[in-house]
Amino acid sequence: MIIDITDQTNILTKEHIQLMKDILTYAIQQEDFKNNIELSVSIVTNEEIHQLNKQYRMIDAPTDVLSFEIESPFETIGENFHRIVTIGDIIISVEKVQEQATEYNHSFERELAFLTIHGFLHLIGYTHDTTEEETVMFNKQERILKEFQLER
Repeated sequence: MIIDITDQTNILTKEHIQLMKDILTYAIQQEDFKNNIELSVSIVTNEEIHQLNKQYRMIDAPTDVLSFEIESPFETIGENFHRIVTIGDIIISVEKVQEQATEYNHSFERELAFLTIHGFLHLIGYTHDTTEEETVMFNKQERILKEFQLER
């Protein structure tokens, strides 16, 4: 598995980046992928995520996390499982991480981990469009965060 994290803001510490890699590695291992996967995470400003949100979702406002799926990690690629499947990109606003950590009265690390997992789960097909889907997705998120002692 390949996890590429880029902090375009230079705000995250080495420990923050390692937490993101560790939590993504754990989440990936919990899924039943048939392929070797690759994904990227970019940490950006509100201004940059605002532009992406406007361009791709037609929403003229910053958001906390965006996910852009490239390939499905669940598709069978035949007998040869050595090909790396690039599942997509996660974009996180560091300013939203800070704002929401304060708003929800928990740590920066907890919010960063939450948005990382949230973005990852969207990449692999989870949604929260209905109450049922939201329950499944949020239970999975909370279970993963609990493993890292990052529950609310």
